[in-house]
Amino acid sequence: MPLHVPPAPAPALRSVLTALASPTAVREDRTPSLRTAQGPVTPELPLPVHVLDRITAEGVTATRLAGWRFLIRSGDRAVAAAETRLTPDGWAFSHFFEGPYIASTERALRQAETSTQPYQARLLSVPGLYMLTLWLHGDCASDGTTGHPAATDLLVPLAPAPPGIAAHRPHRVAELLPVLTLRVAPGQQPRVAPGQEPLLGSPA
Repeated sequence: MPLHVPPAPAPALRSVLTALASPTAVREDRTPSLRTAQGPVTPELPLPVHVLDRITAEGVTATRLAGWRFLIRSGDRAVAAAETRLTPDGWAFSHFFEGPYIASTERALRQAETSTQPYQARLLSVPGLYMLTLWLHGDCASDGTTGHPAATDLLVPLAPAPPGIAAHRPHRVAELLPVLTLRVAPGQQPRVAPGQEPLLGSPA
């Protein structure tokens, strides 16, 4: 079955298109790959980025939507990504970045396309481990912005993954969550002021 990619909010997409069309419209510099890209570049495959804030003693995850990520394609491959974030005025462009997570995201999406079970594609960041996963959510009818990882959902750690966790190997949430619970001890969980949260999971 095809992988379901939820539609991004229109203002988020417009903000990325504006940043690509007019670099002077944003303060964030383009990445080297974007500066040297030949031909047109287009934002594709918008994925909602959820952050795993904490895991309770009962093993319940507390997640929140942090933004939308677009892969920026030039020719036949993605050369960078663009992040957007929610501001008091609505969705706005945040920054461009590149690095190993671009290729590993594409690889994980290709792998997920071969699944016989339908899933909705999301990204789940685990700041306490500097870890990013492709989150394959079972509720394909969701708009991608709400919900928590269900026990039967799949998490595919993207490369580079933390030591001891295999990248690009699908794990059911019920199997991977105990591992993350042990790794992310309560004293290690990040505490940041509301509104100051980085979109963790990218090396940029």
